[in-house]
Amino acid sequence: MSRISICNIPVDALTMQQTIALIDKAIEEHRPVHHVVINAAKVVNAQKDEALKESIVSCDIINADGQAIVWAANFLNRPLPERVAGIDLMDNLVKLAAEKKYGIFFLGAKEDVVKDVVNVYTEKYGKEIIAGYRNGYFTKDDELEIAKQIAESGASILFVAMSSPKKEIFLNTYKHLIKMPFIMGVGGSFDVVSGLVKRAPVWMQKWGLEWFYRVMQEPGRMWKRYLFGNSEFIYLVLKEKWKQVFKTK
Repeated sequence: MSRISICNIPVDALTMQQTIALIDKAIEEHRPVHHVVINAAKVVNAQKDEALKESIVSCDIINADGQAIVWAANFLNRPLPERVAGIDLMDNLVKLAAEKKYGIFFLGAKEDVVKDVVNVYTEKYGKEIIAGYRNGYFTKDDELEIAKQIAESGASILFVAMSSPKKEIFLNTYKHLIKMPFIMGVGGSFDVVSGLVKRAPVWMQKWGLEWFYRVMQEPGRMWKRYLFGNSEFIYLVLKEKWKQVFKTK
């Protein structure tokens, strides 16, 4: 498994199928794997948030969730084979869990949303894959008890749908207590699976315009985040490219 770097944040050069194969092997061997996906916003935030950066770099598998990461990698002459979107990986792993009889614990989102996610997957694959679930609204004082609940569920897979950096730091803090073969943060994926939020059309995904589709759905809340976040990411990549060019001269 080769690993490159984008603005001092590592990312693995893996396809979707290679990622699934590594995860499946780890679950079969009961070998803990902490997974994370990175996008432009996460790379930008990790430059300023040391706890977030540590939670990323300590992961066993790091995938490029955003198309911008793939483009940046190519621009920096460190090509990645493809984008491995977190929500697509989650869907593939739920299917794998049904085939291999792996239990899943779902943590995050509002109570009605996480229940809808459980119902969607139960209807599609059967209740046997559901090891447990809990909403993502809790305080710092609740975290230890929740981690123990997850550990006692007997699940092989944990999906955590909370905002960044909360989910990354939670997983990095408690993964040694949870001791689950596979743990992964999935951001807002529960909202999509439940039907609360629509995902961008495939053509927009391919052109790296999911962020724009998100802004169109919630312009008041999202425009500033993406305007400044994307601009800062472009600046960081150009800065790294300049260093690259300078070194070759």
